[in-house]
Amino acid sequence: MKFSKDIATLCKEHGLRLTEPRKVIMQVLADSSDHPDAVELHRRVSEISPGVAIATIYRTLALLEEKGVLEKHTFGDGRARFESADQEHHDHFINIETGDVIEFRSDEIERLQEEIARQHGFDIVSHKLEIYVRPAKKGRRRAG
Repeated sequence: MKFSKDIATLCKEHGLRLTEPRKVIMQVLADSSDHPDAVELHRRVSEISPGVAIATIYRTLALLEEKGVLEKHTFGDGRARFESADQEHHDHFINIETGDVIEFRSDEIERLQEEIARQHGFDIVSHKLEIYVRPAKKGRRRAG
């Protein structure tokens, strides 16, 4: 997950003190290429700083979400997962067999959503698209 600014700047802009646990948590998040939940985040943080309690992880995630630094997703498995809130808009595939979350962007899907909203007399303010998938069976994959 990438933040648009360095961790110290983000904390300062949002009025957050940059404590050592918070710094480690945010660095682990910044280094993550996936959407970790609190338990996985705690496991990763503990490898660097074993004294950080899981309660600190939960409090920090809630605070970063409240301040608009992180966005929370619950992808059908009940676990809250997090990503940077300042990323460019994208949608998600959720692999129901592995739990993997794959980010993608489709201008065609975005255009269709706008068109359908307009046909119904609406302007889209915001949206999230989560598509639950499983690997295609042999012979069913599209060339692409």
